[in-house]
Amino acid sequence: MGVRGLHGFVASSCPHVCTVVNFKELAERHRSQHPGGTPAVVVDAMCCLRYWYTPESWVCGGQWREYYSSLREFVSAFTAVGIKLIFFFDGMVEQSKRGEWVKRRLKNNREIAKIFHHIKSHREQPGRNMFFIPSGLAVFTRFALKALGQETLCSLQEADYEVASYGFQNNCLGILGEDTDYLIYDTCPYFSISELSLDSLDTVMLCREKLSQSLGLRLADLPLLACLLGNDVVPEGMFESFRYKCLTSYASVRESCDRKGNVILAVADHISKVLRLHQGEKKLEEMLPLGPNKALFYKGVASYLLPGQKSPWFIQTPKDVVTLDKQVLSMSSDPESKQEVPMCMDPESRQKLPVGTDPECNLEAAVCANTEVKQEDPVNMGLEAKHQVTVVSDPEILKVARAQHVRAESYLVYGVMSSGEVECSSSLEDATDQALPSQAFVYRPVRQRVYSLLLGGGGGGSSTGPAVKEWFVYSGNPLRQPDLVRPLQMNLPGGTPSLRQLWLSQEPGIQAQRLDTLLACFDLSSSREELQAVERPFQALCCLLVYLFVQVDTLCLEDLHAFIAQALCLQGKPAVELADLQLDHIDPRAVQLATLLVRGLTTLVLVNGACGSPWEMADFMPWHLFDGKLFHQKYLQSEKGYTAEVLVEQNRSHVTRFHTLKSVVCKACGKENRPIVSRRHWRPHHAGSRQYEPDQWRRY
Repeated sequence: MGVRGLHGFVASSCPHVCTVVNFKELAERHRSQHPGGTPAVVVDAMCCLRYWYTPESWVCGGQWREYYSSLREFVSAFTAVGIKLIFFFDGMVEQSKRGEWVKRRLKNNREIAKIFHHIKSHREQPGRNMFFIPSGLAVFTRFALKALGQETLCSLQEADYEVASYGFQNNCLGILGEDTDYLIYDTCPYFSISELSLDSLDTVMLCREKLSQSLGLRLADLPLLACLLGNDVVPEGMFESFRYKCLTSYASVRESCDRKGNVILAVADHISKVLRLHQGEKKLEEMLPLGPNKALFYKGVASYLLPGQKSPWFIQTPKDVVTLDKQVLSMSSDPESKQEVPMCMDPESRQKLPVGTDPECNLEAAVCANTEVKQEDPVNMGLEAKHQVTVVSDPEILKVARAQHVRAESYLVYGVMSSGEVECSSSLEDATDQALPSQAFVYRPVRQRVYSLLLGGGGGGSSTGPAVKEWFVYSGNPLRQPDLVRPLQMNLPGGTPSLRQLWLSQEPGIQAQRLDTLLACFDLSSSREELQAVERPFQALCCLLVYLFVQVDTLCLEDLHAFIAQALCLQGKPAVELADLQLDHIDPRAVQLATLLVRGLTTLVLVNGACGSPWEMADFMPWHLFDGKLFHQKYLQSEKGYTAEVLVEQNRSHVTRFHTLKSVVCKACGKENRPIVSRRHWRPHHAGSRQYEPDQWRRY
């Protein structure tokens, strides 16, 4: 993430840019300078996930109770010294950064393949050097932090811009994260999460002023440097020949630097001695030259400009520019807040770009009309031309969805309604296991019914409503273009209720209608009575298990026993006891089953939000329902044929609940003509040979 090569350059060649600081001392200094004010730190949560996840086990699906405990310790450490934390999460992937997002997901898939190879070869979890964050970690971290009383916000564009803007506009103590883009933004100080010691609250501050001085640049030159080196907006290869020319003409090559370090020095030298010298005589795009890439280049530079800021490099308006429609982005959790960031929008890509607040500014309010910035896939171009993004027409409903999104109270809902586009990152799934389908396909019918609810339209089996662009990662998907997924009509007596009814109505009986709609999204209306009889928080779990077993016929009775037993045994177990749990070995199938369940819980977050929250969110948070190691233990025991009494650790009340929950799931599956049988009773074709091809799942 961030600027290519800059992190390594700072560490090796500019160590003076990094200064050890103490948050307690910084907070005391801030209070003395701002009496009555509360020192606040803006946290880029997406950068911090891998540092927050400290449990030893990570491959089994997540040690959620341990993780919740570690988050509580993190928050308590800052609260104890009077520091307020504001957490930002990525809410949207900007179109200009989609290519980088895809590149990272494909890289993740290669890493996941290595993880499964290690598990099959050694029957154990790989070392921390192969660490991959558990599926759903970003989604559930939002709700964990909210449960801990923290201010948690979800961005309406790439989070780093909103983090930098919030820190800049609110006189924050600093930004905590791990992204070299924070060295480029002209905002409050940037602190490293990777260098943070929670016991002492010492960390490293990276000083952009010292960096610019070391490079012979002004602070205002750093966005230009970032784009010439390559970042998340401007591909690294775009200016490769330019960087090579800079390096060959650079006279002060340092032996202490590697090639990347010398490239950074050479480009900085060229900016200060050549570009700045001729800036007033030639247009920037001719000096570089930019050619067909100038639109993307200007987007990249403008993306670093915070509200009210301008770039000295934007002194002339280039040819073929279009004035972009202004959009307003609230930086506050309050949808009525007056604290607004002016934005501009590319009408072709719907891509939001930050600009200066001055409506008369030149390049800050314009980008080139020539959008030929990369070689497009012809198939993808045809797909884009046919696909019309439909925005929900009811402004009040869209406003509610937006407010819930910004407050991090929903998942995917606003993306569907505002842009008709959603994404889901890589999951720990074994690409070579043909017996278990990807979670992307398993839960697609549910998402399709949610799309029908959110976007409306259609009747019969397949809705005529607008298709949604899904960027979901699964084996064999090259991610060159999104899957166009049509809404699927729900089977509800009286038809699908309106969002106004579900979200805004206070009428008697509306809560029952919300629950009916939720069950219809899972196509489980016929099992309403049985599911309602189940005590909380197991209602949500049973709903999910019924759906999962109906969809995937290679799941067996032993799998069901493991899922139920771990959920029951989890109740009352402290995080310390779960941390001490030891496993005989790691089974790759159990790893993927854990992924299916956890992704099912994130799907429940989507459905519950779309239906007006008939269930409490706490009822399907994983720290109440699922523990990776505990599930793995129960799976291994169930495979060996252990009895229910042994699986639930001889707890009599658990034995009763076990049989009750099992009966509910089996009865509901029976209504769907899906008997759940023991693996020992399977016919030969069930023995792991069932293959799920993507086209089979696209029949929906």
